[in-house]
Amino acid sequence: MTLFVLNGPNLNLLGRREPEIYGHDTLADVERLCRAEADEAGLAMRFHQSNAEHELIGWIHEAFLEPAEGIVINPAAFSHYSYAIHDALKACTFPIIEVHISDLKARPELWRHHSVTAAAATETISGLGIQGYVLGVRAIAAKVAA
Repeated sequence: MTLFVLNGPNLNLLGRREPEIYGHDTLADVERLCRAEADEAGLAMRFHQSNAEHELIGWIHEAFLEPAEGIVINPAAFSHYSYAIHDALKACTFPIIEVHISDLKARPELWRHHSVTAAAATETISGLGIQGYVLGVRAIAAKVAA
């Protein structure tokens, strides 16, 4: 039983890039929290980050073909325009939780207010910092347990 946690562009700079928006926690902190939650639920976890759209799509395809128990994904900026990621997620028949560290609707840039990838997700968690990832893992674990 495998859970995929996927991270999009610039999240490798988490903790250093715009800490006033994204906080001081690093992507390693996110992975540590997600792994602890997945371990507690008895789920294996694959954790990936890429600045390349095609790599994220490849991992979504792997999750689909495995099949995984679910995906927690922060598509980052890809969420606003990647119909290719949307379509890859749409093929999946398991729970998908889209996570955003900041509250997209509260951001000053209007283009950030809409996520095209969210339409392919089971649920979206936005604005809860890196704890949103933990809640995403927990939600998928609950669906697996049920």
